[in-house]
Amino acid sequence: MSDSSTLPPARLRPEAELARDALSAPVLARAARLARWAGPDTRVDAGGGLVEEQLPVAAGQLGLSGDDAAAYASEAWRIAVDTGLVEITDEEAGTVAAGEDLALLTGSPQDVLGVWLTALEAVLADAGVPDLDDLVDAMAEGGEVDLSSLDWDPDAEAEFLDGVLGNLYLLTVGEEGPGDAPVPLPALAASMIVPSDMGEPSNEVLEQVSDAMMRLDDQFRLLEPVGLVEYQPVDEALMADADEEPAAPVDEADVTRYGMVRLTPLGLYGLRARLLDAGFDAPAVGDLADKGADALLDGTAPFPPAAAHAETELWLAGRGPLDAARELLAAARGSDPGAPLRRLRCQQALSLLGAEAEPALREVLDDAELGGLARVWLTEHGAADVPAPPQEMVFWLTIDTVAAQLAAEGNSEELRALVEGLARQHSGFFDTVWRVEHPATPDVLEAMGRLHPDKKIAKEARKAAFKARSQQGG
Repeated sequence: MSDSSTLPPARLRPEAELARDALSAPVLARAARLARWAGPDTRVDAGGGLVEEQLPVAAGQLGLSGDDAAAYASEAWRIAVDTGLVEITDEEAGTVAAGEDLALLTGSPQDVLGVWLTALEAVLADAGVPDLDDLVDAMAEGGEVDLSSLDWDPDAEAEFLDGVLGNLYLLTVGEEGPGDAPVPLPALAASMIVPSDMGEPSNEVLEQVSDAMMRLDDQFRLLEPVGLVEYQPVDEALMADADEEPAAPVDEADVTRYGMVRLTPLGLYGLRARLLDAGFDAPAVGDLADKGADALLDGTAPFPPAAAHAETELWLAGRGPLDAARELLAAARGSDPGAPLRRLRCQQALSLLGAEAEPALREVLDDAELGGLARVWLTEHGAADVPAPPQEMVFWLTIDTVAAQLAAEGNSEELRALVEGLARQHSGFFDTVWRVEHPATPDVLEAMGRLHPDKKIAKEARKAAFKARSQQGG
């Protein structure tokens, strides 16, 4: 994933709803409860952690019991310190007080989410640390950890987890992905290990995928309590020794047994915030609602169709139909390379408007760039007295439409069908179309030559492209 490319837009829940989710996430809820419990008698060690004798009391405050209660209480305390909900007032004496940021949890949704994002970073850092047993085994005599014996590279581990979460984000926001549906853990692991051009994975690659799954299983178990994901862990029976008999019959075809993970709405918000901080262009639906039509048409140009539709609906909701139509048409003009796709987005936006917009369309009937799409709109809306377009306008609109489809979809099957239809419907199409004074004419004709399956017609398209380029001085 390149930080220079525009990601599909995320559809975020309202911040008030996300803030409620953040406050109810176990990691932050426990940290807040301990921050409010801490007082003059609370003591911490040199590292800022609760002293051992106070852990059972802290666990009781959290309603925790059992063998792991003290560990969970220790983790909650550390999150409270890391997020500023608790401040160490005297390191030598080990005393603490409520932190200034504790008040943020009763502030605005943005305040709450800011604290939650800090907690998320702390948990993500923990998720990249090896298992505690491995750390103990790697402890040198002097009390220092021998990282080389762990085969652990902190930077590589963080990069791997970031890559996995980036892929999960893309699957969630992309229109061809599962959206809100959970993703099988093997597929997510394979997305980081198996090259896209590899056919049947080798045994070595499959072993790497299996190892990655086990790492991710541990990591997602840690990330679920902070509210980032909903996670169904790997079935314990799959990790049993080969000599052990499974406690129940095993269904090898049940992919859910290998782990399933879904990004929560809060997690979507959190990963988008991290992507923005890392320099990615990670838009959200609604970002353009208060911007001008030029920003809307340019901004939605790379969006998938459904996302562009949703963004446009929000933009139109804040404007009167006639004013919106005039603003859209004005922004759609231009001869730059992005202009055809702007006009396509303009046409799609105008299709959402009713008869109130008709005067704006009639105002541009004689416009060389907009007259064609205006006639299409008026005809589709059943308007009377729509003048027939001159032939040069028909061909100009044809070039403009194909150029927009090329920019939006590339060499898609839909575009291939459009190219075949144009060549079939218009007798002598290529003898005329190369003369069209549109900046994209040569490129469109070259694309038609690539896409048309009939070799003779494809050759005619390439000849026409050569003429068009010569006419334009290329």
